[in-house]
Parts: sequence; C-alpha cells; structure tokens
Amino acid sequence: MATIDFLLGLAVGLGVYVGQQYRFKSQLKKTLNSYATNFNGEISLPLHSLLRRELNNLDLQRQKLEKDRQNWQELIEQAPIGYLQVNAENQLLGCNQTAKDLLKIDPRRSLRIRLLLELVRSYDLDILIETTRKSQLPQTKEWIYYYTRYVSPQDSESQINSYEPSQRTVESIALKGYGFPLSNQQVGIFLENRQPLLELSQSRERTFSDLTHELRTPLTSISLVAENLLRRLQNPERRWVEQMLQETNRLIELVQEWLDLTQLQAAPDRTLKYETIEIYDLIQSVWQTLEPIAKRKNVALFYHGDRQLTVAGDRSRLIQVFLNLLDNAIKHNPPQKDIKVQVSLYQSDTTVEQIKIEVIDSGRGFNASDLPYIFERLYRGDKSRMRKKEDNIASSDGSGLGLAIVEQIVQAHGGAVSANNHPQFGGAWLEILLPVTKPEKT
Repeated sequence: MATIDFLLGLAVGLGVYVGQQYRFKSQLKKTLNSYATNFNGEISLPLHSLLRRELNNLDLQRQKLEKDRQNWQELIEQAPIGYLQVNAENQLLGCNQTAKDLLKIDPRRSLRIRLLLELVRSYDLDILIETTRKSQLPQTKEWIYYYTRYVSPQDSESQINSYEPSQRTVESIALKGYGFPLSNQQVGIFLENRQPLLELSQSRERTFSDLTHELRTPLTSISLVAENLLRRLQNPERRWVEQMLQETNRLIELVQEWLDLTQLQAAPDRTLKYETIEIYDLIQSVWQTLEPIAKRKNVALFYHGDRQLTVAGDRSRLIQVFLNLLDNAIKHNPPQKDIKVQVSLYQSDTTVEQIKIEVIDSGRGFNASDLPYIFERLYRGDKSRMRKKEDNIASSDGSGLGLAIVEQIVQAHGGAVSANNHPQFGGAWLEILLPVTKPEKT
C-alpha cells in the first residue's frame, strides 16, 4: 500500500513538473517572439540555446548603444557651442567644456556643488530655463552675461592678490541661449558666443560714425559754396547748382541723423534733458510745422484723447519723433484723407504708469514682409509703400534712418514703439508707449 501511495505521489509530482515546464517554455517562446530581433518560432533549437543567442544579441545592442552614447558625449564635449543640462530642481547634470569657458564655471566648485545657481549667477539664464520648462517648447534668449572670478573660501589673501587683474575685474560676454525641453522636466541649453559679432558690430558703427563726423565739415563747405554760386548764376547753370545744393543738404541731414543715433545709443542719459511736456501741445506744434506740406494734399489731423496728459521727456527729441512719424503719415496718406492721433493712459502689468500714443494714417499700410525690419537702420520698404506719381508732389525715398531714430529716442525715454497695419482703417499704425515720469536708472 505504501508503495502504491509513493508511486501515485511521484506521478502527480512529475505531472506538475512537466506542466510547469510546458508553461515555462510556452511563456519563454512568447517572450522571445515578442522581444527577440531574429527569433523564428519554427527553428528547432533548444530554448536555452535560443535564449543564450538572444541575450548575446541584446548585449551587442547594449554595447552599440553605449558606444553611440560615448560618441555623442564626446561630440558635445568637443562642440564649439556650449551645452548644459539641468534637472527639475535646476541641478546641473552636466556641461561641456565650451559652456564652462563661456560661463566661467570654476572647476574647483563644479565637482562639489550641483545647483546651477551656485555655479552660475545669471538671471537671464534662469529665466530661459524656467520658460522652457513651463512652456515645454523651444525658447531663445539673448543677453549680456557679467561675471567675476570666483574666490574660494580656502584661498589665502596672498593667493587672491596674486591673480591677474583681468581675473579679478568684472567682465562680460554677449550670449544667445537656445532652450529645449527634455523628459522628466529636464532642460537642455545650447549657448552661442555672440561677443565676436557684437564687437564687430560696435567696431563697424564706430568706424561709420567717425566717417560721418569727418564728412560733415566738407559737406557744409560745399553747401556754402553752392549757396554763394546761386546768387551769381543764371539758368541753366543755376538749376544745376540748385540740384547740387539739394543733394548736399540731404547728405548733411543724413550725417546728422546718424550722429544723433550714435549719441543716443552710446549715452541716452547724457543726451536727454527732461521736462514736463503736454502731449497735445507737443503734437500741435509739430503739426503746425508740417501743415504747409499737409495742405498741399488737403490732409487734416484729428486728435483723440485727453488733452491734459503729460509726460516727462526731452522736448526737442520728442518733437523729432513726431516730426518723423507725422511726416511719414502725410507722405503716404491719400489726398483728402485724415490722419488720426489717439492718446490714452495705458494699463500695463508693471507698476510704471505709461501713456500710449497711436499715429494712424489712411494709406496702404506696410507690406507684411517689411514689418520685421521697419526700425532697422537704412532700411527702406517696398516701392508699393511709396506714393504714386499722380500725387504730383516731389518725393524722395528718405534716408532710411527716420524710424530707427524714433525707436532709439523712445527707448532712451524708457518706452517702446511698434509698427503694424490698423485692423479697422488699414493704414500704417505706429504705437508708442512712454512712461509718465522719468525712468529710474538701473
């Protein structure tokens, strides 16, 4: 009896074992069929051989991925553009050598401290990272990064004094950052060194400004000679000298406009003389200057808004702004059509109280392709923006500096200017925002 019970138990155990082996092999086949790259269920090989083969394949793939990762890491490390990556807590996960050089990351600290804020003090970089993380969209930003040499608490006074002067003084570099959202709230930042371009642009502007300054004296002499000749000549010679005088004066005006731009850009605080100005009176005085030109086209000005609103600004510079804007509006306005100036208090997100001034003409407006470049120096838009010949009014294309001067003067006052086409009237629509009070120096 005991023998029968033993055999019965043995048979049951073997049956359970065989069933488990069958289920295990079936599951293993399904797994291999699902994940293996070259598995064919019809191959009559032992499962352990198939499993060993697939494990070898996976190991080869892992080695290839690891090699690719190392190649990419080496590529980023040697790249001429900086790269850094931070996690959701803004801890620095890594950066290449170019980024360390651009941001002057001290190698003594980078191994001990992981928070980016403790390695790089840049508000603009922090904003770029946060904006990229919140929007989950690629972002770009340009800024000037100021840095000083880090002094370690372990450095002795003699060590600090031994640093080169250039290492202990504040330096700056122009940067452009490209932010890209990554998984798990991580952010990758590419950094481009814009300093060579900035220095090239500044050198070009200095050279051009020096040239325009030198041109002013001989041009003035030519103008005086032409004026004297006019009193002594008869036609047709007189007409030739008149044309020469007109072109000379246009060159003198161009030189003066460029010098104005240079001065405003270099030191706006030193070139502005602030006083309290009533916007309505300012615009009316400008219009009186331009009224003879407006009457030739039967163009009228309509002012909408509070006539008591005032701003703190440089009267002569703001007159220059509205002379440019209203003169352009008259040039491109059809005969017997109105020009509108709307003035109102502007509610912004900042605590600075601002005034919005809108100049709207009834012309064709700007071409969409011109709008991004309206305020660039020496840029002149498409000829379709120019007046037709049937206007029968002498016209010139202008210097291409008028709106650039407008933007520079407005920005020097702490304001902003934008250009568009008015959705209702269709004409050119210039919006100016000016702070009511003199902006504080930052």
